Amino acid sequence: MKKTLAALALLFIVQFGLAAEKPNFLIIIGDDCTYNDLPLYGGENAKTPHLDAMASRGLTFNQAYLAEAMCQPCRAELYTGQYPLSNGSAWNHSSSRPETRSLPHYLRPLGYKVGLAGKVHVKPASAFPFDKVEGYDPSCVRNPTEAHDNGPIKEYMSGDDPFCLVVALVEPHVPWVMGDTSQYPPKSLKLPPNLADTPVTRDHFSNYLAEITYMDDQVGEILEALEATGKKDNTLILFTSEQGSQFPGSKWTNWNTGLHTALIAEWPGNVPTGKRTDALVQYADVAPTLIALAGGEIESHIDGSSFADVLHGNTNEHRDFAYGLHNNLPEGPRYPIRSVTDGRFRYIRNLLPNELYIEKHLMGGGKLNNPYWATWMGDDPMKKPNSYQNIKRYMLRPRQQLYHTAKDPYEMENLAKDGSYGEVKASLSAALDAWMESEGDPGAAVDTVEALKAARQMEHLHGQHANE
Repeated sequence: MKKTLAALALLFIVQFGLAAEKPNFLIIIGDDCTYNDLPLYGGENAKTPHLDAMASRGLTFNQAYLAEAMCQPCRAELYTGQYPLSNGSAWNHSSSRPETRSLPHYLRPLGYKVGLAGKVHVKPASAFPFDKVEGYDPSCVRNPTEAHDNGPIKEYMSGDDPFCLVVALVEPHVPWVMGDTSQYPPKSLKLPPNLADTPVTRDHFSNYLAEITYMDDQVGEILEALEATGKKDNTLILFTSEQGSQFPGSKWTNWNTGLHTALIAEWPGNVPTGKRTDALVQYADVAPTLIALAGGEIESHIDGSSFADVLHGNTNEHRDFAYGLHNNLPEGPRYPIRSVTDGRFRYIRNLLPNELYIEKHLMGGGKLNNPYWATWMGDDPMKKPNSYQNIKRYMLRPRQQLYHTAKDPYEMENLAKDGSYGEVKASLSAALDAWMESEGDPGAAVDTVEALKAARQMEHLHGQHANE
């Protein structure tokens, strides 16, 4: 009898200890990967067996978004739980405010070590004081990408302390030089409708798809490294594809293929297996979710909110709207955009509709400029109307755009002037106005040389202070 009671007491202690154990967090980020180029979201070309397997073991988010389809602003949003104008990184290659707080600030007091391997692309360091973890190339523009080593991330995830580790990959960011292109013969590919069908476009799309598969292989290796630590059962794994690819109509836009991101969650025994959710979430919601799961308090200045209940399968709803913005400087001439989606419809407001939209990396020189744009421009519009229509769509945009994204995921048909959608447009427009007001967003005035200079001056002054 005494042995039985002792055994039950030991079992209670073990179970209580396990229940009290803090979860680990592993975030894997792709780089410039359009969500619906992945098979999991309807992609008809790419092969991603590791992501597909991860989804079969976890929960796939059908409606996950980021606020700005550029590397630095979206990563700052992800790590801080704040929208771009709240944390200060509202242009690409810009700095968050010095007083900004991010995952290391929130999780370290809760007993976590918080590290980042691979691409950083957020600043200043005081706002993002991640432990530096080696093993993955920090440069997204290297040719070829440096060989990766999973030893350092495996070592970081080992030990007794709970961890939060971000592994930020650099694929499939340009240059598209990694992977096996023989898997993707250009003539056999099915191009998305927002791309003009030229031979050069097909060649580059093939290279991009090869990098997606290369990225998928890296995901598999990272998960193997986690498995080897023995900590997988108590680790929430998140994979996200970041913003859309560097093709016209994806990155640097507020269209669905720019702001919509892949999001897969795996956590044995805690996250539903092989399920999908329509819960609307945004990058700003990730940090508060991790804080809540770690047992911390979500501070009032955080814009996002925890979707832990979605992860646990308790609800299929989270937020009503996901918001977007774009400030074109320094990627080209000023072209401010704001947008909102409810997961079914997207409303876009182009604040300077009489201007031409120009993005220098896609349309002008530079070592990373892909030459397909010139082939679009060279097509005979009488013989290749697809090229002309996609050029016009990209460069000349009306003040308002409304898309039934659920039926038209590439958002090719603008319904803004269709009276039968008047109530939908008015509702989304009002939601966008309310968000801009809450953010103190003056609109076009943000996307100016003066505003960008002011932000950079703040960064420069902080940099001087940090070096003293």
